[in-house]
Amino acid sequence: MQQSQSGGNPADPEMPRPTNPAAGQPGTGEPLDPTPTQAAAGTGAAARHPGTAAIPGYDGAASPRPGLAEPERQVTRAGMIWAAVASALVVLVLLIIFILQNQELVQVKFFGLEGAVSLGMSLFIAAVGGGVLVAMAGAARIIQLRAAAHRRRVQAGRNR
Repeated sequence: MQQSQSGGNPADPEMPRPTNPAAGQPGTGEPLDPTPTQAAAGTGAAARHPGTAAIPGYDGAASPRPGLAEPERQVTRAGMIWAAVASALVVLVLLIIFILQNQELVQVKFFGLEGAVSLGMSLFIAAVGGGVLVAMAGAARIIQLRAAAHRRRVQAGRNR
């Protein structure tokens, strides 16, 4: 394969070679395109929306055509409940698989009580215990917030 003197592709032998080896390279301070663009001038879509200068054909004023917009989707309680139940079932199936795969007996000691429980079951019990602690902390915080909101409502009623 033969390369031309221009240093470019042999299929384009007439491409002039830059005098400065770094000229025309990104990050050298010399623009690849000698004509100033709207982005280089500090005006236009690139100035209003940083990071969009690399999107070909983006002028900042383009908006989706009304006929192509997605229809609004209504979120219903039934849909949310269905999604929650489906998610819970997936989690339960994964838990069952985890417990069945970890059937080795382990020695468990808790406040003087001792016993042998399967590893999967003991980890499940520990996870449920952690969830109960988090739920208790969340309930305490909700009670605090409701009491503060009640005090504000009573104070606002007295100030009328």
